[in-house]
Amino acid sequence: MNTGGLPHLFTRLAALERRIRDAVAARRGTDHNPDDPFRGLYLSDEAIDALLATRREPFVPFQESPAAGRLGRLADTAGLTGLDVELLLVALAPDVDSRFEQFYGYLNDDVTRRRATAGLALRLCGLPEASAAGRARLDPSSPLPAAGLLVVEDRERPFLSRSLRVPDRVVNHLLGDDRPDAALTGVARVVDEVPAADVGPLVRAFQAGIRLVHLRERPGGGARETAAAALRRAGFAVLGVDADRLRAEPDRGGAVLREAVLRGAGLVLGPVEDEPPLTDLTHPAVPLVVFGPGVWDPRWSTEPPLPHEAGPLPVAERARVWRTRLDGRLAPGVDPAAATAHFVLGPGQIARAARAASVSALVDGGVVTTEHLRAGARSQNAAGLQRLARRVEPAVGWDDLVLPDQVVGLLRELASRARHRDRVIDEWRMRPGGGRGRGVTGLFAGDSGTGKTMSAEVIAASLGLDLYTVNLATVVDKYVGETEKNLERIFTEAAGVNGVLLFDEADAIFGKRSEVRDAHDRYANIESAYLLQRVETFDGIAVLATNLRANLDEAFTRRLDVVVDFPLPDPVLRRRLWDRCLGASAPRGEVDLDFLAASFELAGGHIRSAAVTAAYLAAESGRPVGMAEVVGAVAREYRKLGRLVGEREFGRYLGLAAEGVGR
Repeated sequence: MNTGGLPHLFTRLAALERRIRDAVAARRGTDHNPDDPFRGLYLSDEAIDALLATRREPFVPFQESPAAGRLGRLADTAGLTGLDVELLLVALAPDVDSRFEQFYGYLNDDVTRRRATAGLALRLCGLPEASAAGRARLDPSSPLPAAGLLVVEDRERPFLSRSLRVPDRVVNHLLGDDRPDAALTGVARVVDEVPAADVGPLVRAFQAGIRLVHLRERPGGGARETAAAALRRAGFAVLGVDADRLRAEPDRGGAVLREAVLRGAGLVLGPVEDEPPLTDLTHPAVPLVVFGPGVWDPRWSTEPPLPHEAGPLPVAERARVWRTRLDGRLAPGVDPAAATAHFVLGPGQIARAARAASVSALVDGGVVTTEHLRAGARSQNAAGLQRLARRVEPAVGWDDLVLPDQVVGLLRELASRARHRDRVIDEWRMRPGGGRGRGVTGLFAGDSGTGKTMSAEVIAASLGLDLYTVNLATVVDKYVGETEKNLERIFTEAAGVNGVLLFDEADAIFGKRSEVRDAHDRYANIESAYLLQRVETFDGIAVLATNLRANLDEAFTRRLDVVVDFPLPDPVLRRRLWDRCLGASAPRGEVDLDFLAASFELAGGHIRSAAVTAAYLAAESGRPVGMAEVVGAVAREYRKLGRLVGEREFGRYLGLAAEGVGR
């Protein structure tokens, strides 16, 4: 608690007490019945006569002097005149010294009115009660009431008999108490020093007197942190305000503004997408920064804001923030910036991710590894996308893929693009203009079961990201325009999530445009055109998977970074798939892998399904997985695919196939 400036405050109150003594003496000089024990409870005939016989004169005026300490700083911040300061002291006195309650009750000639009234306050300041200039200092738009430093109560009474009250938070502040107002809980909080990118232009704007700024936040931009850093460097404290909570409880806006004035703080309000709750937050001394992902609507305020954009931190700055927050707890050789280069995180998110990584590392010896860093970064994902897509935590890696080398190379290229896009797109500016996004998009085309979904999961795992599979049932809508709205919600949510977005069966929504013959064709073409534009402006990582590449619109090809065709496996790959799918944990008997690979032309997904079925058959019979179980499982898979179980494929094992199907 900082009590600096209290001697000056008490000195000013002592001077006020001396003027009150003079006022009391003057009051006694005209008192015709000083010994009346019921004074203030009624008006006698003599008292009325005395009022009619005398004029209402001001008391001895105060000697204006500059305020010091907290009172002086508050006067400078709120733009208070000497008269404002004296009115504040008159109203404040009963909250600091209880004797003033009796003084004011006596001077009000009403023992129940123990606070200064507007008329008494003006007279104690040496002003007539009819002084227009003095009365104006208590108007709602004047500095004291506008900043919430003084409350004029009893609005139903005549102006001069309205009581003046100083809120407890103002009293406590002047007495040296820095605890924030309890009314701010959940709505506003004091923001500590935070790292941010270059904030020089904003600092100069605040120093030049600009008091309204709109920050448009790009993914990973950290608009809140950018605004806070700029305000601090411009000499202001910072209060962060939750726009949604304030919109729900607008009556707390006055307390927020008062706290900002007391602390000499700027306000950082957001995130906002619709009209921000600006009521009670504007003041000439309080910079206000409104941030959000959208643009400013001129209808929101008569005062135009300074527009600014909060972009992502440079790579070097991100590395500095990570290392500062982890403070020597990193495992040897771990570079946090490189390990999380493909994550889109603002400075505040990095700080929280570093704390999450440190907590996770405590159960593993306390040393933060790459896995801990990526888990901490994933913990910053918002939950909104999970309502629109299914979240999958990857459990496979590159070694689990059984694909041709050329296909694996293209998959690694897609992962590499995601890993290095900061350098190529932001630093080297290889995609300038046109409103293009920073996204990485790939097309996986091939028959069912050839490994498209698993490959997307492997890419997500290699990047330390989650996989989000879009449920087409939540996207496609029979009503015109609804499908686009659903997709927009998905793309918007995905932009703020560090994950890989998978559109399975993508041809259902990314189909070809056709010749317009009726209204249905027109709207279908509008839908496809919208998707073409939206994919190009997407900032995340997206994979489109399809069994029918020919059904996709050719215009998508230019907008795709990598196109991967997944072929059906040849006998060599099929043998590896059978060996991999049968696994090392399940008990395995004699299994002719060469026969299985050469005879059965199955995709990897079907081989995996057959291997699982064989394991169930073996578990039921209590035997290791052998040819009888595997061939019986393949026969079942053939039936699901609508194929005939014949001697040409099954050869000498045809009897086992018939036996397996009959079980």
